Amino acid sequence: MSYDIQLFRRETKEREQQSNDGNFFDHETNLEPFTEPQYEELKQRLLDYDYVIQSETEDNITFTHAQYSINVLLTHSGLYFTAGLDKESIFEAGMTASEFTDSEDFVKYDPQNAGWEEI
Repeated sequence: MSYDIQLFRRETKEREQQSNDGNFFDHETNLEPFTEPQYEELKQRLLDYDYVIQSETEDNITFTHAQYSINVLLTHSGLYFTAGLDKESIFEAGMTASEFTDSEDFVKYDPQNAGWEEI
């Protein structure tokens, strides 16, 4: 088991809220792609937060955290945190995702906690 948190562009949230599709996130075309500067910003911020690149391809980058049980997948349309079930890892993943919403370009989705984070 794990605790999952996602980060998307604001446009994805707007689409999802207008959609009646219970499988909205299963369709890649529903997800607004990050711009190249946004993608690079997210990559750099993860590195600044002590995440370590495990693999990097043209399509995605996988990271692990140096201290916590957290894996991260950065794709061109979403940032996906998967934390172990220990409280520290869940807290760290959740706080990192929340802090990444500071630019208002990104929004946090927590499927275990009522969905979209409202600030």
